[in-house]
Amino acid sequence: MIELSDIERVRPVVERISVRTPIFNSRILTESLGSLVVFKAENVQRTGSFKIRGAAAKLAALGDRARAGVVVASAGNHAQAVAFAAREAGVPCEVYMPVDASITKAEATIGYGAEVHLGGTSLHDCLEHAVAVAAQTGKVLVHPYDDEAIISGQGTLGLELVEDVPDLVTVVVPLGGGGLTAGVALAVKSLRPEVHVIAVQAANYAAWPESLAVHEPLEVQGTPTLADGIAVRRPGDLTLPLVERYVDEVVTVGEDSIADAMVLLLERGKLVVEGAGAVGVAAMLAGHVNRPVRNGSTVIVLSGGNVDTGLLGRAIRRHETNVGRRLVLFARIPDRPGSLARLLTVIGEAGGNLVTVEHLRDGFELHVRETAVHVVLETRNPHHAREVLDVARHAGFEVQVVGHAVGLGPDGPAAA
Repeated sequence: MIELSDIERVRPVVERISVRTPIFNSRILTESLGSLVVFKAENVQRTGSFKIRGAAAKLAALGDRARAGVVVASAGNHAQAVAFAAREAGVPCEVYMPVDASITKAEATIGYGAEVHLGGTSLHDCLEHAVAVAAQTGKVLVHPYDDEAIISGQGTLGLELVEDVPDLVTVVVPLGGGGLTAGVALAVKSLRPEVHVIAVQAANYAAWPESLAVHEPLEVQGTPTLADGIAVRRPGDLTLPLVERYVDEVVTVGEDSIADAMVLLLERGKLVVEGAGAVGVAAMLAGHVNRPVRNGSTVIVLSGGNVDTGLLGRAIRRHETNVGRRLVLFARIPDRPGSLARLLTVIGEAGGNLVTVEHLRDGFELHVRETAVHVVLETRNPHHAREVLDVARHAGFEVQVVGHAVGLGPDGPAAA
């Protein structure tokens, strides 16, 4: 069993590579919770996540044994961290990542000098392959979470929390394989046993609740999630007992909450945070974090910021649609010159800003003298979106909302 002394012992090694990440207050979440909420911004950590802490500790622990090279399985953050630490140590690094791994993470890992192989549909698949490669080649496997040095390295984040937040009462931390959660919870609880620790999983990869219930690691298949960094099928053999001992609650969050959290952090906090890093905020938005019984600070750990811009853009567009700032319409119009121009004129005069327009002639129940258009608009808010919709209908156009928008509701077109 890992102890506080193990975390304290690796701290000097970790600090030679990592940076001490800042603490930011969150006004909007503080107002929502009724108690001070702050972020521990590991998204601005070296290599973009907390993983550099464990990687630094592990490479130091290996010493000369790493000279033959290290092999890694990772969805991306662990890969980048080990690649960076290996380059600093002059050690070859071979990485196995899922085929749908973040392009940003894969490219960054290559940039740190690692040899990257894409294959398998999950971290579990990649880990099995990495274990086989290590056995065949004599390279050292650097496990992403189920390793004493890795857990101890991640635990240094907990030491910083205790030092930087004197009135700490609650810690909310992402939970995947359990390395970060176990290390942070161990450090915090050893120094401040009264602090409440909440671990957050993505509901699409929720292996922990059942595993904790039976006191042994159980495997789940999982389904795609925005929180790919914590999409782990099975808790670790080392991490499970540590989480059992030091974590007070394990909660799960859905994909919509994760997407909303990512956009909230970007829009209101000016922080780029990946899905796995945003699950703590998602838990608060979903009502899983209660106001603490004692006065003090609730810390949400933003564990990483390595997100593809394309994915972030899709999350932003979804959010704008849901809150009524992006309106998607399906309209039937007469198939004669000037009809589309008249519709767009009406929309423009109502203040709607045209983003895209597309003719749709096939796949819908249309009269032979009728065509359809798919229109995407920018609007100011739900009230303005309703005004645009009402003006278009008052002008005689059969207009329907596509998808979901606050106060408007989905009433999309029927397919033929």
